[in-house]
Amino acid sequence: MDPAERLSPKALGSATLDDTSIVRSPGPISPANILERETSANARSGRASLESPVDLAAESRTSEELLRRLSLTHSERPVAPSLDPRAAYPTLQLSGNILSAAICVRKAFSFGEDGWETQQRRGTSSLFDAFTHLSKEGSEWNHTLIGWTGEIKSLRNRRPNQESSSGSSDSPFVPLNKASAPIPLDTSSRRKAPALPPDAIQLSASDRSRLEKQLYQDEAGKMVPVWLYDEGEEREDKIVLTDQARWRRYAEHELYTLFHYKQTEPAEIRADRKRWKDYCRLNQKFADKIVEVYKPGDIVWVHDYHLMLLPSLLRQRLPNVYIGFMLHVPFPTSELVKCLSRRKEILEGVLGANMIGFQAYSYSRHFASCCSRILGFEAVPAGVDAYGAHIAMDVFPIGIDAAAIASSAYGDNEIDRLVRRIRLQYPGQKIIVGRDRLDTVRGVAQKLEAYDKFLERYPEWQGKIVLIQVTSPTSIEEQKEDAGNRIANKVEDLVAKINGAYGGLEYNPVYHYPQYISRDEYYALLRVADVALITSVRDGMNTTSLEYVVCQKENHGSLILSEFSGTAGMLHHAIHINPWDYGGVADSIQKALTMSPRERAIQHKKMYKHVTTHTITEWTKTYLGRLLVNLAFFNQSIATPALDKASLLACYRRAKRRLFMFDYDGTLTPIVKDPQAAIPSDRIIRTIKSLTKDKRNNVWIISGRDQAFLDEWMGHISELGLSAEHGSFVRQPEHDDWQNLTESLDMSWQKEVMDVFQHYTERTQGSFIERKRIALTWHYRRSDPEYGTFQAQECRKHLENTVVKKYDIEVMRGKANLEVRPRFVNKGEIAKRLVAEYGPGKEEQPDFVFCTGDDSTDEDMFRALRGTDLPKDQVFSVTVGASSKQTLAGWHLLEPRDVIATIALLNGSVSIGDLGAASTAKEKLRF
Repeated sequence: MDPAERLSPKALGSATLDDTSIVRSPGPISPANILERETSANARSGRASLESPVDLAAESRTSEELLRRLSLTHSERPVAPSLDPRAAYPTLQLSGNILSAAICVRKAFSFGEDGWETQQRRGTSSLFDAFTHLSKEGSEWNHTLIGWTGEIKSLRNRRPNQESSSGSSDSPFVPLNKASAPIPLDTSSRRKAPALPPDAIQLSASDRSRLEKQLYQDEAGKMVPVWLYDEGEEREDKIVLTDQARWRRYAEHELYTLFHYKQTEPAEIRADRKRWKDYCRLNQKFADKIVEVYKPGDIVWVHDYHLMLLPSLLRQRLPNVYIGFMLHVPFPTSELVKCLSRRKEILEGVLGANMIGFQAYSYSRHFASCCSRILGFEAVPAGVDAYGAHIAMDVFPIGIDAAAIASSAYGDNEIDRLVRRIRLQYPGQKIIVGRDRLDTVRGVAQKLEAYDKFLERYPEWQGKIVLIQVTSPTSIEEQKEDAGNRIANKVEDLVAKINGAYGGLEYNPVYHYPQYISRDEYYALLRVADVALITSVRDGMNTTSLEYVVCQKENHGSLILSEFSGTAGMLHHAIHINPWDYGGVADSIQKALTMSPRERAIQHKKMYKHVTTHTITEWTKTYLGRLLVNLAFFNQSIATPALDKASLLACYRRAKRRLFMFDYDGTLTPIVKDPQAAIPSDRIIRTIKSLTKDKRNNVWIISGRDQAFLDEWMGHISELGLSAEHGSFVRQPEHDDWQNLTESLDMSWQKEVMDVFQHYTERTQGSFIERKRIALTWHYRRSDPEYGTFQAQECRKHLENTVVKKYDIEVMRGKANLEVRPRFVNKGEIAKRLVAEYGPGKEEQPDFVFCTGDDSTDEDMFRALRGTDLPKDQVFSVTVGASSKQTLAGWHLLEPRDVIATIALLNGSVSIGDLGAASTAKEKLRF
């Protein structure tokens, strides 16, 4: 009998039963109460109830302490909010709405002359269960799922004799290679190219509206579809969908493979740029749809690697939005992420969120390392400090809807019947079950190699054991493009090799089913198995293992689980294996098969308790609870708006007494690893020089740099005022001499500080000391980011406990540096002095002030300007960085080139129309 036929319900239903050969359960099963008995038992144990997240965070003072207090380490159940979120967090002014953004909605669609056909989408069932929980009646949230429609199939192209992929045929595979079904060419005559590609689908506005209405009223929860198409694919009121799979290609060809520790072959440069452009447009379309339905106080919950640019895009357009991001796949080490050409854009995109969730602690640690090593931000596994804001990070291993699975697996007579039929098909044999997608990261080939080793090493099991392996077609674009179906061919070759070596006419040790199977067949396999074998070579969260534990309520079958699966961190009592160690896996199979019933029962009880308490419902509550705690704890400030260039230009043109104050590093020039390499470009010099030529402008650079550097690179602009070492030295416009404002200070502290700096320089590779006339600076930009940050913290503690207590000095933390200087020396004093030089009267004060800087030392200038009596509409204090940056400035620009472009606007070098696109998302993402 063909393997596909052996497992089919039709074949199993026609088998003759000998009921005496079937082991029956000792009594009737009550599926509705399976989990209720566990829950009531836990309640009777008298376990103290957990504190709420608000109570746990009440005494926290740092992000690390908050993470420790919220840790699951000493809790039997995850922490979840027990109050109405709006009542528990009144300062957040929550609306009660959650907008979840996932790559696809829970339905799959086909379209033809008769309209829409829908069916349940395969995969990501746990995530959809979470959305269903949030949408059900009685939930404290009003939930809406925003997702792409997925690839819409055309009904007009369906062949009358086309068979389902799950039915029996000569080849059980769904064709994965487009070249396997070529379109015949008519070479007899030349035809004109069709107006539309053969796979094109045209949808009118009314067609889209009908589906949108249907999805919004879906019984499982409201859904809002995102329509993906290019602007050039519109015809009157119709959109044209072509090559729909392209929207997945960058995410699944570049990100999915790299995140699973694989590097793809370099793509042709045009193809790579096209994929990236499609990925950016995918995220932009999601941002457009979310902005369209968003209301103040809504929470936006973004899911997975397809939408890693979305948080930043939303933050740019909705500065006050609450965003959570959850990555459901592994996140690799920084050494691999460095191989990604768009690594900075991807990381910066995610950092637009308020909190980032991962499936395992190691993934959060790797992400923090990437933010530190690639972006230069200070980061720990508890969070990242980026652009002046704190982005929290935490670990949220996903669960399953255990109650629903138990009810389905044990409450359906058809599944009971299938269990008996399967047992009858393999009488007296132990059954190992595997269910995986057919791609390289699921480890199907490794599983078969290890099974081959097992049969060789333990020949007594030959003829007494079978491996039932179900491999469903992959949904990953990179794997679909696998030339010649190499993965499928390798698996088939291994199956043939094992069956040829150890099988015969009446027995095969492996039955491979390369097809989708029904839910009933799936649960029947999980119930009947003696061992589940999961050999993922890299996996985020394998829910098959969790479902197997629930379905083994009676049998107590063993679970062999790859240590490279994110689930391994949850199921500590499973048998963990290294899938690359075939001999080790073979020994683990032997251990699972020979384990005593008592050992299996104890092992299963512990896993079952974990799976049935850490459910998808608890996962959802825990994530949202942690998000709200972090939002409240870190006191997210109101975002700084982008500089209003129209108002700036209008005020500039009216003004007669204009004062400009610029920081240097990070404001006029980007931050670089070598401070001496931060030299001004020709454009910067020309722009500043042009600004100083207007006699109404008083232009100053107020920098932490020393006199020599400023003289060398900016001193030739005679009309420019210079302030060095944070205001310690001043060179007036049209003068060559520097004035020392700190001549009378006691500088004897410098020797002791130099000794401390020298101590840490010797122990921190790449660090160096910069000696200025007034200040001393210890730089660690060239050091390992994590070790450099650690040493800087230790050095600062050392200084504050010794030298700072003896002298009137302070330790300032800059960007990858520590600076020690006299306490009263700061840029704010210079700012006040420059304003005061105009005179006290309203007719003498400056009527236009533009002050810009990027780091904590520039906040002194912004603070000083706030303390003046200058009209607020004439003062433009601008921080350089993200809108989420906590600052005293009234406006923000993203980066130094935006500062130069703004000055060019005031000079008349560019028009405001040209400048409007200078910092758009498209340029930021480099379309």
